[in-house]
This record gives sequence, structure tokens and C-alpha cells, in this order.
Amino acid sequence: MPSATVKDVPADKLIHAYAALLKRQGKIKPPAWADYVKTAPFKELAPYDEDWFYVRCASIARHIYIRGGVGIGALRKVYGGSARRGTRPNHFKRGSGSVARKCVQALESVRVLAELESGGRVITPVGQKDLDRLATQIANTMQQEEE
Repeated sequence: MPSATVKDVPADKLIHAYAALLKRQGKIKPPAWADYVKTAPFKELAPYDEDWFYVRCASIARHIYIRGGVGIGALRKVYGGSARRGTRPNHFKRGSGSVARKCVQALESVRVLAELESGGRVITPVGQKDLDRLATQIANTMQQEEE
């Protein structure tokens, strides 16, 4: 059973597995407004997936694992996208800061992330252990499927 890290497995598989783990643990609860909120100003509707908050938390944890010292402003850029403006050219818009902030606060409450004195967040040893354990499981299942 070789060990694997977050960089060794596909992002989508890891994010969905970690989102399922966060939901199963029950330590993180989505805010009351999670059913109605848009995740960015360029979006027209709220997400269809009921578990979108867990998926976003897992995605943020993976992003901060790979690139530590990230703040809310950087996460807004990561989850931004192209705003369609009719006949005018598209423009980039940042993602919701409130959603990013609540996800980071939720991950901090379960000690997956920690705040730096200089600003930004880093992954804690607890969070790194969880993500590496999931990455190893995913790598092993992928290896078994190949054989």
C-alpha cells in the first residue's frame, strides 16, 4: 500500500470524497442561507446540488493544501468567472466573498485550517492527514481498477 498525496490523485475524485467525509462527520453545518445564495455575482441561479457547501469546503481545503497562505481575496479570484453582459464583451467577476469566508470559518472550526499571523490560511496537520489518507485510498482504488 504505497502512500499518495493530494497532488497524486485527480482533483475531482478527491474533492468529492472529502466532501462526503465532511458531510458524514456532521461537524460542519451549511449556513441557513445556503439554499438561496448565488455563489458569484455572474451566476443566475443558486447551485442545484444540495451538498454544494461541502464540495466548496473540500475544494478550498485542497487549494490551501497545495498553495498555503491563501486569503479570502485569492479564493474569490479562484472561484470567479466570466460575466456575460449581453452584446457587450464578457468581463471577469470575482466569486462571493461571503461564501468563501463561511467555508474557511467552517474548516477552521474543525481544525482543518489555521490562520497565519501575516494573514491568509494554511492547512493544519489534522487536515493534511485527512487529505493524504483520502488520497492514498483513491490512489489504491485507481490502481486496483487498472489491474
